[in-house]
Amino acid sequence: MDAIFTLQSIQEVTAMFWKRYNQQKVWAFYAPMGSGKTTFIHTLCTHVLQVKNNIGSPTFSIINEYDSPVVGTVYHTDWYRLKDEEEAINIGIEDMLASGNLCLIEWAEKAPNLLPENTLHIYLEILDADTRRIFVESNKENILS
Repeated sequence: MDAIFTLQSIQEVTAMFWKRYNQQKVWAFYAPMGSGKTTFIHTLCTHVLQVKNNIGSPTFSIINEYDSPVVGTVYHTDWYRLKDEEEAINIGIEDMLASGNLCLIEWAEKAPNLLPENTLHIYLEILDADTRRIFVESNKENILS
């Protein structure tokens, strides 16, 4: 899937992504700082998954846990501050990934060997100050549509 969006159309894009990929439990986001990873996840959680918790960037906590009436527990993680995969293991990332719950991961490239084989790889690109491109790579195959 490949989409170009702005803040005005992000709700439609998150709904479209959820409809297409809701069977995949681990979503890994790759994008430069300030590209909208947290905004996309916030919109997905709020408007699609109906999370009522305060949704914010887990940059300092590393893992935020939300309750969704749609899917149950949602883990929102930010691996930016992780030093290495050993640190990720020590804080329980492997348990989270194996939980069967939806895991939304920012900065997944910091511990790539921990990601399950069936991870959904989502890339965001900055096109201009207001516009982003989002596309998916799943199981190492580009499935743009």
